[in-house]
Amino acid sequence: MIGIWQRASPEKRIVGIGVLAFFLDQLTKFVVVATLPLNERHNVFDGFFSFVHWGNTGSAMSMFHDNNAALAVVAVAALAALWWGRRHFESDRAPGQIALGLLFGGIAGNLADRLIPQRHHVVDFLYFYLQPRGSGSAEAYFPAFNVADIAICTGVGLLLLFTWNTAPAPSEKPSE
Repeated sequence: MIGIWQRASPEKRIVGIGVLAFFLDQLTKFVVVATLPLNERHNVFDGFFSFVHWGNTGSAMSMFHDNNAALAVVAVAALAALWWGRRHFESDRAPGQIALGLLFGGIAGNLADRLIPQRHHVVDFLYFYLQPRGSGSAEAYFPAFNVADIAICTGVGLLLLFTWNTAPAPSEKPSE
């Protein structure tokens, strides 16, 4: 496996990681759609974590709700811009290739959901929350998400880390 990685071009590495992230995202969403009806919830750890099947026509945390077509266009533009500008994001080094691959796979995974005619929404299914004991207490929650969202957030985080870590030091002025 390491030999394949070393022989592959940077672009093939990025695409390979993107395809893997896309496949894992779509596989997990396929399982959710096949086993859990839309808007249903299956508690795994009561008061902390549930599998859900929620449709999201917005972006992160359901912002821009019901703008599915516009968000699909934004996703295509983001994929094109990232591919065109990949050289600015450490694409010649393995960490940058991993980050970009995760971004491409995650964006493509959520884009595919938006384009599936039977859905026209992104399938979110991982739901973390805190349910205080006692009656009448409101649930504190983090918005439901999916594998594509994890890939996107991880890719962005890695790119920020690598960009911040590899920024050239300001040059010193020669003393006179």
